[in-house]
Amino acid sequence: MQLNLTLLLSLLISTVFAQTQKKTEVLTLGSFHFAFRNLDLIKTGKEDQIDVLETKYQKEIEEIVKRIAKFKPTIIVIERDPAKQAKYDSLYNQYLAGKYNLGRDEVDQIGFRVAKMMKLQTLHCVNAWGRDYEVLDSVLEGKDSIGNKKFMDYFYKYADTVKQYFPPPVFKTKGIRAELIQKNDPENIKRDMGTYLIGTFKYETNNNEFFGPDFVTGWWFNRNLRIFRNIQKINAKPTDRILVILGQGT
Repeated sequence: MQLNLTLLLSLLISTVFAQTQKKTEVLTLGSFHFAFRNLDLIKTGKEDQIDVLETKYQKEIEEIVKRIAKFKPTIIVIERDPAKQAKYDSLYNQYLAGKYNLGRDEVDQIGFRVAKMMKLQTLHCVNAWGRDYEVLDSVLEGKDSIGNKKFMDYFYKYADTVKQYFPPPVFKTKGIRAELIQKNDPENIKRDMGTYLIGTFKYETNNNEFFGPDFVTGWWFNRNLRIFRNIQKINAKPTDRILVILGQGT
C-alpha cells in the first residue's frame, strides 16, 4: 500500500538526528510506483499508465538519477520489508556484476542506479505495516461479515471521494520528472495528508464512535512510526547522508 510518508519521515528524521552535534542530512523522494501494480487505494487505469522501460523514459530516469546523485547519499532506504533484505542484496549484487536487468520498479530504476553510482554495498529495506487495535479485528478480519461489508463499502467510496483532492498525474503528458516534482511539492503533500482526516477517518459504528481514527492510526500513523524505527536501526552517523525512497500518496 502506498502511503503519504514523505513529510512525516522528513520531520521525524530531522527531529531525532537534531539531538546529535551535527544533523544527519536526509533527502526524501516520494514516488509513484513505476511498475503500476495497483495495490494502493488510488489506482491507475491501464490507459493512463506508462512503461518506464521505453527509451524516452529510460533517458529521463538517467537524468533524474544524476540529479539525485548530487546529494551524494551514503545510505539508501527502500520500501521493502526487512525480511527481504537478502533478496534485494542478491539482486543488487547481480546488477553490479552485469547479470541483472533492472525491472520497472522505482527501487530498481532509481535506488539501484543511485547506489551503484555512489559505490554503496547495499540498500536498506525498511518497510513495515501498521498494527490495528484489537477492537477492530472482528470487522477488519471479516469475522463480523456484515460489519466488514459496511466498512469496506465505505472505504472504497472514500477512495472515489478523495480523488478530487489529488492533482491528476502528469507522467504521461509531462514526464516522470514533472510527476516527481508534483508529488513532492509541499502544498500537494499537505493536501494529501489532509485526505487521511476525512472519509474513512469519520467512520463510526454503533459500538465504536472512533472506529475511523482507530483504523487510520494503524493504517497510516503506526506504519510511519514503524518504518522510522527501522531507519533508526541503521545507526547512521552524523556524517551520513540518507536517501529515502518511498511511495507518496494514498
